[in-house]
Amino acid sequence: MIISNRSKSSFATVIFFSICLLVLSGCASKGQDIDPTANWSVEKLYQDGSAEMNDGNYKDAADRFTAVEARFPFGPYAQQSLINLAYVQWKQNEPEQALATIARFEQQYPNHPGTDYMLYLKGLILFTPPSAVFSRFTQQDPSERDPQALRNSYEAFNSLITRFPDSRYAPDARKRMSWLVNIMADHQVHLARFYYDRQGYVAAINRAQNVITEFEGVPASESALYIMMMSYKKLGLTELSQDSERVLLANFPNTKLIADGFPDKYSKWNPMRLL
Repeated sequence: MIISNRSKSSFATVIFFSICLLVLSGCASKGQDIDPTANWSVEKLYQDGSAEMNDGNYKDAADRFTAVEARFPFGPYAQQSLINLAYVQWKQNEPEQALATIARFEQQYPNHPGTDYMLYLKGLILFTPPSAVFSRFTQQDPSERDPQALRNSYEAFNSLITRFPDSRYAPDARKRMSWLVNIMADHQVHLARFYYDRQGYVAAINRAQNVITEFEGVPASESALYIMMMSYKKLGLTELSQDSERVLLANFPNTKLIADGFPDKYSKWNPMRLL
């Protein structure tokens, strides 16, 4: 087939305009990908991130603080950005990422003046895990949760007050530690009751004794002593049962457990009733 010169010219024109369109399209897409903060100074990036954080725009704040650390990895702005990044990640309901950021901060800056705050923040993140959000609907007792996060929270607060006893965060940390001790003791009582209800009396005694030996003076001691008294009785160990009863009455003279026993453990909305 023979192609005329005119056809060749038209075909070349079509190809030319097609190439132009592709080039223009590529330029437009590149323009859309341009980072508006690309030429910002470290001061501007950090200040903008702080402003977004204060306004509750945590995603934008996280982007700014991440950019500071990536582009300017040395100096006080990068260090403070890492501290702020952990906070905004927590506020974004990303506790695992926040804990990872805190761990990275502790590794990179072990003697930083902001370490006390990071320990406090770590304790707060573990103090209120995501599952706790639903406890107000299920009426679940906090002591019925997995105690590992509670222990980790206690350790973070304890590290804070041990290393920085005069920190501004220490008083609140001490209050939370006191609450955590009671909750962890209550958890041991829940386990003791679990075994007692299933006739695992030796296991129930061991859990109850943990409360007496590891959490001295906590309110849960009353229930722990009662479980010990009843478990020894079920095992036919009358003398040990009577000893537990004497200790119970000596420490809790107004106890109603001996006469009334335990109340129902769970509300009707709590899924733990099904276990």
